[in-house]
Amino acid sequence: MEFKSKASFLGLPLVHVAFGLRDEVPGKKGVARGWIAVGDVACGVLVAVGGVATGGVAIGGASLGVVGLGGLAVAGVAAGGLAAGILALGGCALGYLSLGGLAVAWQGALGGAAVAHEYALGGAAFGAHANDAAARAFFTGHPFFEVGQLLMAHSRWLLLLTVLPALLPWLKRGREEGRRDL
Repeated sequence: MEFKSKASFLGLPLVHVAFGLRDEVPGKKGVARGWIAVGDVACGVLVAVGGVATGGVAIGGASLGVVGLGGLAVAGVAAGGLAAGILALGGCALGYLSLGGLAVAWQGALGGAAVAHEYALGGAAFGAHANDAAARAFFTGHPFFEVGQLLMAHSRWLLLLTVLPALLPWLKRGREEGRRDL
């Protein structure tokens, strides 16, 4: 399944969706490139959603972008199973500020196991200020950690965002087969 919007800007389509092209050509993945890209592999300037996603906001199994949500994210702001970046949120988070099951950070790490140069708060915490009043004060009211904890509390919905684009080809095929039956 592939869709490209007719509208484009600077040579890139505004929207490009490419899934399941490997069904048409064995071994070929659907690669989407555009301002908004959705596909097996998605490269979007603003938004990318896919198994592998790169872009401004990247959501996918492996993602690279300014904001990344996915299984593996390497970015300025990253979220995923493994997240690395300035702000990292994930199962294993590595960054300047990190929140996750294992959080490793330069300034602040919050998680089950937290390791930071400055502030660490968690079940096992290591840092200049580990599980002390200064660490608790640092994390209290910090926007990244408040938003990150909210995202983690509702992570099942974020996971749904990564799965929905993969379902589109099957939904389209089902609708087309339903029309043929009429």
